[in-house]
Amino acid sequence: MMSRKLSLQRPARRRLVKLDRKHPSADVRVRIRVVLKVASGLSCNAAAREVGCVPSTAVRTVARFLREGEASLLDHRSENGARKVDDDVLARVRAILTGRPSDHGFERPTWTLEILRTVLAHAVGVLLSITHVWRLVKRVGARWGRPRPIVACPWRARRRQRRIAALRKLAASASDANVVVFADEVDVHLNPRIGPDWMLPGTQRLVLTPGNNEKRYLAGAYDPRNDRLVYVEGERKATWIFLNLLRALLESYRDAETIHVILDNYIIHKSRVTQAWLAEFGDRLRLHFLPPYCPNENRIERIWLTLHANVTRNHQQRTIGALLDRVHRYLAERFDTRRRVLLAA
Repeated sequence: MMSRKLSLQRPARRRLVKLDRKHPSADVRVRIRVVLKVASGLSCNAAAREVGCVPSTAVRTVARFLREGEASLLDHRSENGARKVDDDVLARVRAILTGRPSDHGFERPTWTLEILRTVLAHAVGVLLSITHVWRLVKRVGARWGRPRPIVACPWRARRRQRRIAALRKLAASASDANVVVFADEVDVHLNPRIGPDWMLPGTQRLVLTPGNNEKRYLAGAYDPRNDRLVYVEGERKATWIFLNLLRALLESYRDAETIHVILDNYIIHKSRVTQAWLAEFGDRLRLHFLPPYCPNENRIERIWLTLHANVTRNHQQRTIGALLDRVHRYLAERFDTRRRVLLAA
């Protein structure tokens, strides 16, 4: 078979050159170029070197072309029948990944490609290779990430949902006269928070820590309607730092009739000192407590998350003062900030 000389008529050569320019498959283009090189007088080995494939590929391509003609250049897998993976299989992959391996009788708490392959074989009746399973996982947009620990709210679902709905309605009704803010505290540590980062193969980024940690705390209130952040700084997370925040709110919203503060159930928000201060000075303040362990409903939490991601995580500051300067600068660049620095009770 290989002793026959491969020759192309001029029209066939033109068709192949045109197909080489336009065909989306790289494999098809390689086969076309091998045929064109051999037809011009090169050996299979020489054609393979110029095209960039192994000689065995060039030999098989020429042999198939001599038997089948131009049809041999196309991928014969198109004749294998219906595809194993269609939209229904992809939907089942998404549904399976929303659960856990234990839902399918496995003791391991986290997914592996091998377990997913086995579950697919039983649930869908499709046996795939590990490589194919990996491609499916990427196609559905799944990622290998770190789960977030949470604590379940002790309230009944209906009570929790009613409370959250009422607070959302309150936030949507905000006006200049009735201001609504979301309040919370955040820790700023001189010892850096360690987080993921891009690194070259065989290397690991080093984050220098000072050894002796120093801490500062910010108590903040975020007004989403005006994109304003009012916050105070302190050395301890005690009742007085929360009261300083309330004083800063009264000063920042002097023209408001009522300032509604949505916040969590941290002890300093409900202490006897706080209650006494509100009874004397808080005639314009209304505290609205979220259900326990519902941080996603407190919109200032998102600000603290971005603060850690952009400033405190893997930071390289040597002093707490330098770190706080970066914190203040970051917040000032992104919000209409009102800051009060109060380091004592």
